[in-house]
Amino acid sequence: MFQETLNLYIRRILDFLMYAKNYIIRRNPIKEIGNSILEGIKDFLTIKKKLKMAQYRLNYHNHQLQKMEQLIAQNADHNFLKGSNLDQKR
Repeated sequence: MFQETLNLYIRRILDFLMYAKNYIIRRNPIKEIGNSILEGIKDFLTIKKKLKMAQYRLNYHNHQLQKMEQLIAQNADHNFLKGSNLDQKR
């Protein structure tokens, strides 16, 4: 009884080690950790450029919105730009 249980446990341990070895070969977690660290460093070093591009896009869209509001104000008979009430048609 004890011998069978011991053989079963040893076989389970060997199966686990075989699965772990195959996982390490297939996924290579050390290489994945290195790649994620490298991507993090790249993101950290390029954060200023990304921030400038986001600010540029935001300013561009705000400018386009202001132009649209001016066109609406010129072509409509309401005064939504004079107070806090916005035109409901927009």
